[in-house]
Amino acid sequence: MNERFIAFTNRLNKNFKHFSKLMRKQNIDAYRIYDKDIPEFPFAVDIYGDSRVIYEYHTPHKNIADEERQNAVLSVCMATDCTQDKVHYKVRQKQKGDEQYQKTGILGEDLIVSENGIPFWVNLDKYLDTGLFLDHRNTRLRIKNEAMGKRFLNLFAYTGSFTVYAAKGGAIYSETVDLSNAYCEWAKRNFKLNNINTKQHIIIRENVLEYIQQTQKQFDLIVIDPPSFSNSKKMTNSFDIQRDHVLLIKQAMKLLSPNGVLYFSNNLRTFKLANEISEKYNIKDISAQSVPIDFRNKKIHRCWQIKHFQAALK
Repeated sequence: MNERFIAFTNRLNKNFKHFSKLMRKQNIDAYRIYDKDIPEFPFAVDIYGDSRVIYEYHTPHKNIADEERQNAVLSVCMATDCTQDKVHYKVRQKQKGDEQYQKTGILGEDLIVSENGIPFWVNLDKYLDTGLFLDHRNTRLRIKNEAMGKRFLNLFAYTGSFTVYAAKGGAIYSETVDLSNAYCEWAKRNFKLNNINTKQHIIIRENVLEYIQQTQKQFDLIVIDPPSFSNSKKMTNSFDIQRDHVLLIKQAMKLLSPNGVLYFSNNLRTFKLANEISEKYNIKDISAQSVPIDFRNKKIHRCWQIKHFQAALK
């Protein structure tokens, strides 16, 4: 292995020892151990049970050669005591539209990982993302702790992990909405894995913007975690989170019960919450609490707690 990678290996080993011990106590076996800690090595490294995922981040000032990629794999194997066949290498570049959700062409193997003792299906090869956004772990647990006796709505639901947590926390009813058939099917598998009643917890394949304008139902707890941009062929118009978040939040707040809570998050670094939203509702930025301890990049997402003003006064 190239001597330059010794520092990378040492950091990986130190972080792995620290976080593996910490996460084991919480029944978590999917977590991050390296998050571009050393600028010279622009990688993120995630643990998924016995497997590892390396994300290479595109930077304008550095091109990663194939030899360096191989050295990165060797470093992860040495630092975390695994074989090369357990390492999955992915390249992250600035995504356009739904590219992060597109298939890689590799079938991959479905694995079950545990988070706070709750099992989920993941696939470390089929898509750029694995089926479980690790940076939302804290918010998922928050939803579980607040869900007892509540009606829960999960918008842009991806593989339904927020709903699984809500159901485990005692939600009496939920709707899980996503336009992707593949992710609705993935959510169904997660529900089955956790013995969730699909008559009580409903999965809906629909355009979220159309759904929230049509439904008349009320919910006590809502999560909205949309993509930054989408131009899916299934949609009539494109979706842009900066442009469309005011309409999205205002429509969703119409579905929120008077004393309910809505959590809104997104990963767009340049995102600015419109003054119109801050003036109309009670807003609290909880990003500092929502990003997990294993993520060095504390700006990986922003998250807000939103309530009706009359609820905030009680």
